[in-house]
Amino acid sequence: MVPVLLVLLLILILFGVGFVLEALWWIAVAVLVVWLLGFLMRGTTATGSRSRWYRW
Repeated sequence: MVPVLLVLLLILILFGVGFVLEALWWIAVAVLVVWLLGFLMRGTTATGSRSRWYRW
């Protein structure tokens, strides 16, 4: 009975890690898209020079 429970626990852990890694990839893609849109769509200032859309 214990080996079956250990195998089921291992399957659950591997499934959870796979799900988290997949979710992190989607989050990384979403952040990249937002960054690129902000980079491409940044506005101009009153003096006509291009401004940075970030503060660092």
